[in-house]
Amino acid sequence: MRGKLYLIPTPLGDDETAFSALPNALQVVVHQIDTFIVEQSKPARRFLKTMATAAPLQALALYELNEHTVVTDAMFAEWLAPIEAGKNVGLLSDAGCPAVADPGATAVAYAHRKGIQVVPLVGPSSILLALMASGMNGQQFAFLGYLPAKTPERIKAIKAAEQLALRSGQTQIFIETPYRNAALLHDLLQQLPSSTKLCVAIDITLATEQIATKTVADWRKIDLTVWTRKAPAVFVIGL
Repeated sequence: MRGKLYLIPTPLGDDETAFSALPNALQVVVHQIDTFIVEQSKPARRFLKTMATAAPLQALALYELNEHTVVTDAMFAEWLAPIEAGKNVGLLSDAGCPAVADPGATAVAYAHRKGIQVVPLVGPSSILLALMASGMNGQQFAFLGYLPAKTPERIKAIKAAEQLALRSGQTQIFIETPYRNAALLHDLLQQLPSSTKLCVAIDITLATEQIATKTVADWRKIDLTVWTRKAPAVFVIGL
């Protein structure tokens, strides 16, 4: 019997509130695995330590798959070799669901090409949690990932997303590197029409979580200090 590739969600932060968002059944699966494909070793070891793995941390095999990894089939064949021997392998992201806005998707694609069973596990997704909390259209939505870092291109992307939301009713979702939150929110409030709805969701599932949906006109009236801090954030625009 071949093993399986388990997609294992991790918490969206390090506090107890974030860890409480993980289902208890997750630990049962983690205990069965001693080979993991991870985005970065340090946060992976921190997470696996909290899961109290059956094998000592030093005995676990961790393979890094991130934006710096040169992806090859030979590499995946080596990493997923335990599956051919009947063992399971786990795929972890640094935070949230693996393979969603995450380089782990390439490992999943390889597994499908080789006929390996892929098993996604329930866990926190900042993208879906922000959509749920936004009050916007959950029937049609798009995740745009990161908007361009340079201001002219970012403004162009904001206007295109707003036009699509206006024309189709499709909710638009995107994220940003924490240190650019202030610049992105500034551009959103400068470029979007006053009536457009904007949701900002910060530190989702953490004790410091804050989520609010307002029209752009109402966002312009408030102190934005708390909403521009350097923390993981999801931005949602729609009607």
